[in-house]
Amino acid sequence: MIATGNIRKMKSELGDVVKYTLPLFDIMKPKEEVAMNDLVGKDISIRFENQINCVITGQKIRKTYGDGMSFKAFQSSPLAVESIIRPELSRIHEGIALRDKEWEEAHHNTPHVTYISLTSGLKVGVTRTTQIPTRWIDQGAVEAVLLAETPYRQAAGLIEVALKKHIADKTNWRNMLKNEFTNSIGILEMKEKLALLIPKELQQFISIKNEVTKINFPVIEYPQKLTSLKLDKVPIIEKKLMGIKGQYLLFHDNTVINLRSHTAYKITIES
Repeated sequence: MIATGNIRKMKSELGDVVKYTLPLFDIMKPKEEVAMNDLVGKDISIRFENQINCVITGQKIRKTYGDGMSFKAFQSSPLAVESIIRPELSRIHEGIALRDKEWEEAHHNTPHVTYISLTSGLKVGVTRTTQIPTRWIDQGAVEAVLLAETPYRQAAGLIEVALKKHIADKTNWRNMLKNEFTNSIGILEMKEKLALLIPKELQQFISIKNEVTKINFPVIEYPQKLTSLKLDKVPIIEKKLMGIKGQYLLFHDNTVINLRSHTAYKITIES
C-alpha cells in the first residue's frame, strides 16, 4: 500500500474497536482514504513531502495555525472563531455573531451537550450533539456520559465553566496515550456530584440519560515512555505501528505522532 496527499483529521467509527480512516487530499480536492486499522502491527513509512497547503485557501504555507490554516485564514475563518475554544462566549442564539452569522447559526445555535469523559482522568467538555461520539474518540476517551443537553452552545459552555473548579477540563495527553488514569470515583458517581453543582438557572438542562459509552481503541501495546514526533523535524518515520488512540499513532519504540496537528501536510504513507 502506498498513498500520497495532504492530511486531514482521521475519521472514526465506533464499534467493538474504533475504526479509523485517514483522508488524503490533492491540496483541496478529496483524493483517497487510508484504512488505518489495517496498518496496526505492521512496519509503515510516513514521509513528509515538504509541502503544506492551507485547508481554507489551498495556498502553500510554511506553518499552520489551528487545524491546517494559514495565519490569515485563522484570523478570518469561522472554523477558528473564539467560541470554538470557549463555548461560553457564543451569542448566536441572541442573533449576535462573533465572526460568521450563517456558520455560527448552523454550528453553534444547535443542540449541544456538556459531557463527562474518562481520558487521563475524568474531565468535563462541550460538543455539538452531532459530534457524539466523534469528539470523545478524538480526545482518546475510554468512557463518556452525558451531563447536560442544551439547545445552543453558550448554555453548554456556561455549565462547563461553572464546573471547572471541581473537575478538569483538559486531558493529560501523555497519560491518555499510556492508558493511565487518575480517577478516584466512577463516571456516574461524578455525574451525580456535578449535577448538584450546576447553577440553578441551568439545571433544567441536566440529562436524565445515564448510558455510559465505552470506547476501545486499536492498540496492541501502549507506550511506557513518550517521545512526540513532528514531521518538520523528523521528515521520514519508518517504524512499526502498535496502535491508534485519539488522533495519535503509537509506534513500537515509544514514539508517537499527532496526525491532527499535521493537518494540511502533504505526506506519503506506505506499508
